[in-house]
Amino acid sequence: MAAIEETRGASQPHVGSKTIPEDHAILAVPKKGRLAEQVKQLLKGAGLEYTRPDRVDVAVCKNLPIVIVFLPASDIAKFVGEGNVDLGITGLDHVQETGLDLNVLVNLGFGKCKLSVQAPVSSNITDVKAQLCGKRIATSFPKIAAEYFAKLDPTKQTDIRELSGSVEAACGLGLADAVVDLVETGTTMRAAGLEEVEVILNTEACLLSNKKSTHGEIISLLKTRVEGYLTATRYMMIQYNVPRKLLAGAIEITPGKRSPTVSPLEDGDWCAVSALVSTKTLSEVMDKLQTLGATDILVFALNNTRM
Repeated sequence: MAAIEETRGASQPHVGSKTIPEDHAILAVPKKGRLAEQVKQLLKGAGLEYTRPDRVDVAVCKNLPIVIVFLPASDIAKFVGEGNVDLGITGLDHVQETGLDLNVLVNLGFGKCKLSVQAPVSSNITDVKAQLCGKRIATSFPKIAAEYFAKLDPTKQTDIRELSGSVEAACGLGLADAVVDLVETGTTMRAAGLEEVEVILNTEACLLSNKKSTHGEIISLLKTRVEGYLTATRYMMIQYNVPRKLLAGAIEITPGKRSPTVSPLEDGDWCAVSALVSTKTLSEVMDKLQTLGATDILVFALNNTRM
């Protein structure tokens, strides 16, 4: 990936040989890894139309004044914080590691994992402060790790050893006594003979922006679109008929985001109700409505929303 040269105010910024129009915001997204495919789906759901040629790390949106650049997830927060790009999508762990003052616009709800202290099972570590402060710690998050151990015991100088990858192998190779690394399923951790000792940070993907960006309108529009799409993935619309005498109980089961929509039926003793329901509780809600006495229960998926 060619370096991004940000020279707004002097000449037009460009990525490699591609010049970026001044009225376009620059959005940085992960080029590969665990977040890349989910971010691709998010951008599609938010209505961003673009084509990324093979082996090219920049794409121009066809329907919005946005240029997308594809960067390592670990670099995105720094590029946003220093003003090289206007917006970015990366993990909260990388945001905290930069230490820069950023706008976290939306927590996206995917890429969830934990940044934790992990040690060899054979070491039987039960107290991080007593057993690991002052020892050798390998990590790809040196700032977070250093601050964590310094806060635990300011009197001891913990040896933080920065690695760019394969952190979990550090203990087995004799490089470290423990590691600070991300845990998603724990499979890699266990395969390396490690166990989680303590969680430092719960993290997930987020949409962030530079506080001094001159593209406020585009940032606001993208934020609204992302929020609308996320709502559509988290909720479904449920519709059903219910006797009016049971309406209060039905509304307790389906209160909606604000309140349900209630419409009278031709039969005055009945009414129709529609409401948003969390996808996580949908089946339980349908069961409760049927038990209550509701009928004709239908569920509709949402493609997108504006709330």
